[in-house]
Amino acid sequence: MNLELALHTVNTLAFGQSTRLDGSSLVVAPDELRAHLLTDDTLESIDLEIVAPGEDCRVGPIFDIIEPRSKAPGGSPDFPGILGPPVTAGEGTTHVLQGMAVTVLDEEKDGGTSQGAMGRVLEMRGPAAEVSLYSALHHLVVVPHARAGRERHSAKRANRVAGLKTAVYLARAAHAHAPAEMVRQEPVGPVLSGREGLPRVAYIGQIFSRQRRAEVDEPVLYGASTTGMLPVVLHPDEWQDGALVTSYYTSMGGAETYCYQNHPVIMDLQRRHQARELNFVGTVATIAGADDIDRARNCQAAAYLVQWALSADAAVLTKYGGGVPHADLAETARLLETMGIRTSVMVSDVSRDRRVESALLFNFPEVDAIVYAGGNDTRWPVGPVERVVAGSPAMSELLAGARELKALNVVGVTNQQGVSRLRAVVY
Repeated sequence: MNLELALHTVNTLAFGQSTRLDGSSLVVAPDELRAHLLTDDTLESIDLEIVAPGEDCRVGPIFDIIEPRSKAPGGSPDFPGILGPPVTAGEGTTHVLQGMAVTVLDEEKDGGTSQGAMGRVLEMRGPAAEVSLYSALHHLVVVPHARAGRERHSAKRANRVAGLKTAVYLARAAHAHAPAEMVRQEPVGPVLSGREGLPRVAYIGQIFSRQRRAEVDEPVLYGASTTGMLPVVLHPDEWQDGALVTSYYTSMGGAETYCYQNHPVIMDLQRRHQARELNFVGTVATIAGADDIDRARNCQAAAYLVQWALSADAAVLTKYGGGVPHADLAETARLLETMGIRTSVMVSDVSRDRRVESALLFNFPEVDAIVYAGGNDTRWPVGPVERVVAGSPAMSELLAGARELKALNVVGVTNQQGVSRLRAVVY
């Protein structure tokens, strides 16, 4: 793999007559963008809004958040398997608009009971906003409206495609401009020479939980559903360059696509690899099982890939979703420990009473390096906001009347992959 990121900074975002990048200001032509998106006949209309950092605004329910990225002309396809052929991601030059995001709203929340009626929201001001990295970004909010009579999974796919197409459309405005910075990823992999003596570290990341059944046309990995998926070895650059998008359903701390593009665990392992503190040998993408047989199959396959394909000395593991994936995470780590591979796991519990006993969904003595990210019982009182951007009039009324937000309600707070500014402290 040889991925280069051409980074362009966006400090202001506005609507105008033509889409263009002018220094650090991005101007978006709304009519042109709508016409681009409405080639999908699933959609009847598209609403577009701009939300700025620090604005007294609440946005929701959140379907996905995506960083605008686009491959350089003549390169491989963007978001392969969804917007183009399923060519391996992670090669060539990708233009990135930093400081902003495409935020896609749903007309209704995803159905998870843990988040209450409002689902996940983007809070742009106040104490809840301060613990989410997304509140510091400029957001182009995309609200797709499906034609009447469309099945729910069809509308969800239209949301997915609209968000990705918007992200690529915006980033293409940077193609003719010199980037503020070029980042060239240092090679990683299990057979690199010249790194003898450094600890060989792998990453195992869950990308889906079978707590929910994948939709028949739900793209997650290279445009494919996770149905029937076994763990697979991926290069770190594939995660960050469009091979992965999030599930339609991200309740209980699932990742946003923005998280995969800027994966905190992978990026930190790459940084430490470049500093020659460790030898980052690769990653394994896996899923959480639906039952004990499913769990045993996936955990053993993931562990043996780390041992035999990556020859790792140690592994970092993260989970996806609610309480059940804890078991898959813990069992995979336990298996690795029995193989002599040291592990560290990251979890965000689903306890409500803040008691340690409630947070412990596994208790394996071998798995003793645990990082706790989040705090599902954390909550903030909130008042009326000056502006609400919502997926429907009913949701707008609901968000405007909110008086309390829980961590699970605020996008970018409870995140099992490490995109969170909350942490637990034992005292």
